[in-house]
Amino acid sequence: MGSSSTNPFKGQTYHLMTKKLQFWRSYAFLFVALLCLYFFHAISPFLTANNHLSRITPTITTSSSSSSFPFKEEEERANVEIACNYTYGKWVHDKLGPLYNGTTCGTITDAQNCLAHGRPDLGYLYWKWKPNQCHLPRFEPKTFLQILRNKHLAFVGDSMARNQLESLLCMLATASTPNLVYSYSDGDKFIRHKFRRWHFPSHNVNVSIYWSPFLVKGIEKTESVNYNRLYLDSLDERWASALDQIDMIVLSAGHWFLQPAVYFNDNSVLGCHYCTGQNHTEVGFYDVFGKTLNTTLRTIIERRGLGSGSGIDVIVTTFSPHHFEGEWDKFGACPKTHPYAEGEKELEGMDAEMRKIGVREVEAAKVNAKKSRRLRLEVLDITKLSLMRGDGHAGPYMFANPFANGITERVQNDCVHWCLPGPVDAWNEILLDMMKRWERGLV
Repeated sequence: MGSSSTNPFKGQTYHLMTKKLQFWRSYAFLFVALLCLYFFHAISPFLTANNHLSRITPTITTSSSSSSFPFKEEEERANVEIACNYTYGKWVHDKLGPLYNGTTCGTITDAQNCLAHGRPDLGYLYWKWKPNQCHLPRFEPKTFLQILRNKHLAFVGDSMARNQLESLLCMLATASTPNLVYSYSDGDKFIRHKFRRWHFPSHNVNVSIYWSPFLVKGIEKTESVNYNRLYLDSLDERWASALDQIDMIVLSAGHWFLQPAVYFNDNSVLGCHYCTGQNHTEVGFYDVFGKTLNTTLRTIIERRGLGSGSGIDVIVTTFSPHHFEGEWDKFGACPKTHPYAEGEKELEGMDAEMRKIGVREVEAAKVNAKKSRRLRLEVLDITKLSLMRGDGHAGPYMFANPFANGITERVQNDCVHWCLPGPVDAWNEILLDMMKRWERGLV
């Protein structure tokens, strides 16, 4: 009813009352803070005790618009502008857990569905990879799909490529439902689902898997011929013939090179590995693995990196270590229930050598691709972070309820492939972070 100039509390009386109000307000805030602290400590044991109730439920997150979170875009830009070496870091506890579980997507290979098969410990689901140099954000499925809008992403390689693909599909499915539009196999009773493709109508994104355990042309062993035959100078055209339709390709191979094989170059025998009874020179598999990567990357550069037309992004996933402790068919072959601590397990031997070869060939290919503005090439170095996750394999839970009739001394274990959800999800978090850096021209 009047301006501030006529305020009846203006003057000395007003100031005295203000001081008293401030005095009692301070005590009121202190009382409320102490009360909240008391109740937090009172209920925290109950929260901890009942935490397991949420462990089998996926945490679904959706990307929010910049209008809801005005600082999100700026924070993301600041993060990706910081150089990051994903190789070095540590696994930290993550109370949020995975985006999905064993029933929220229908693409998990049965042998990797540890939750559905009754694995009793769930602690392996609650870890997150934290690089030393940067913050690795939680996977954002809508961001991934937005970057790949109207494009085709292909995974090419062995069952580790499939492991990574299925992890990605399950995370993307929390934001957009994919449709299986193509599926083909050659009748192999051991390896099903060799060639598949999904389509995300929401963003017109295609995601494919091509079975090619050697990347180059190869003839797999049979019951009558107990060794593989690899042709090191020729790509496997089952996937290479589709290169002109692919916008991003993830290559992942390595484990099949450990098997007996005879190697050919220009249709002449170069040598062999573990070829008992064959009159060929033993040459091991390290150099051969390097040659196959060299042939693969060089051919991709020649076909898609030069000339006109759209370009291609190429990612090479490094070797994924196994964690067998003792015999593969003995109880407790991969018994870990939590990650190794830094320094507890060293990267050495075959794991270190296979990783080194992958990184070396990618760096060499980058030099050859410098003249091309149509090709981006990077290594997805997951060897060290995966080495620390001996707890993330299916073990005996590659089969449903393996101990329903009691514990037996002999039980088949899988200490190579990874449970889904599991550590492989971190591979795709890194992949997305690399893609965001590419989008900003920072890689």
